Amino acid sequence: MVELRPLSTPHRLIVGDVHGCLDELRDLLAVAPSDAELLLVGDLVAKGPDSAGVVALCRERAARAVRGNHDEHCLRAWRADRRGEPHPRKLGPAHRQVLATLDDDAFRWLDALPFWLRLPRDGVVVVHGGLVPDVALDAQQPEHAMTLRSITPAGEPSKCVEHGVPWASLWRGPERAVFGHDALRGLQRHPHALGLDTGCVYGGTLSALLLPEDELIQIPARRAYVDVT
Repeated sequence: MVELRPLSTPHRLIVGDVHGCLDELRDLLAVAPSDAELLLVGDLVAKGPDSAGVVALCRERAARAVRGNHDEHCLRAWRADRRGEPHPRKLGPAHRQVLATLDDDAFRWLDALPFWLRLPRDGVVVVHGGLVPDVALDAQQPEHAMTLRSITPAGEPSKCVEHGVPWASLWRGPERAVFGHDALRGLQRHPHALGLDTGCVYGGTLSALLLPEDELIQIPARRAYVDVT
């Protein structure tokens, strides 16, 4: 668990899944308050055109982020390479591109990302995938934090959209959860949760939450970089 340091500026900008869409991230920052602290819900890399550029911008801005499943997928391959071991999973072209374009310093920065971030001032917790309802934050599993999408009728967590209802519809807080990961469901507004993955890399929009105004900012993708699968 990580708690953010006190802000010297009043604004926070929490950005949905960027997936290497550097131009759209720049477009978003151009219309946001210049003093906003930048936070991201994970999946900074893979699928889009410039993962290395996204990580570089985030590091230059001293941004905070949580770890997404695609970030972790690339990290596992990077760790295996450093140990001289086979990759734990077969890498597709999108993840091979990340390995080829990010240097070790960029990977070390990604490897330091937590699985969730608490923002006490705003009463918000940021996570990539999800949080299992009625489980204390400190007891959440990292894999669920990166991959959760649904809760089954039997009450079990699942990474599949079709296996149940959105976990966020059952989340009761006390903190408001801001998350990504679920482009198929798109923008999600629930009583105690907000889902910001609106499929930028698939030609949708890049969405962000501006705090404390509680304002949604959306930037259209310049094009579809990959098909939704």
